[in-house]
Amino acid sequence: MTAQASLEPPLQSFDRGRRLAAEGLGTALLLMIVIGSGIMGERLAGGNAAIALLGNTLATGAGLVVLITIFGPLSGAHFNPAVTLAFALRGEIAWPLAGAYVAVQIFGGVAGVWAAHAMFAEPILQVSTKLRDGPSQGFSEFVATFGLIGTIIGCLRFRAEATPWMVGLYITSAYWFTASTSFANPAVTVARSLSDTFAGIAPTSAPLFITAQLLGAGAAVIVFGWLVNAPPASAQTTTD
Repeated sequence: MTAQASLEPPLQSFDRGRRLAAEGLGTALLLMIVIGSGIMGERLAGGNAAIALLGNTLATGAGLVVLITIFGPLSGAHFNPAVTLAFALRGEIAWPLAGAYVAVQIFGGVAGVWAAHAMFAEPILQVSTKLRDGPSQGFSEFVATFGLIGTIIGCLRFRAEATPWMVGLYITSAYWFTASTSFANPAVTVARSLSDTFAGIAPTSAPLFITAQLLGAGAAVIVFGWLVNAPPASAQTTTD
């Protein structure tokens, strides 16, 4: 799920350690929101899965707006290996730093899941049993991630200041228009496999999700990179 502003030059004033800490902490907080709101929603919904999902959705979308606004100037607020991959493919983050981002995103995500379990008096160590299998689930994750990366690229090209809101709103909508409820994030997928709660995913289902997410991110870099990098109409020559 996420990213904020273009990586350079605003982030050059922050050293590597702070940027990695921001990515790890931000991803941890994101997973606390996703898992915690899922647990709360399920407990309060009285068995109504739609109400539980709505609570999970609203908390996640709102939380993303806040987290991206806070951490965007520090690290770019990726919180998502698919987003980091997209920036690396576009040459906006060096590959060694991208690898470090992915590592702290996964570590932070797992820590966030454990923190959510602790807040709700759940067993800290869990493995999800919630299967999310089949071609429709994989295609949903491809679409969800494709749209997320497209949202980020489009915002950074035309309305960078709106990125936190656009990402939050996109994920809020994608929870409902995709069959998979829009994980759109390999680190989130790994972390959620360690929670046998409302927002969990069985480890056996995770490879399909992660593969589809990475393919969706790569496709979005190509398609939206082509779309937004077109020269202005006034600079184009036309022939009749």
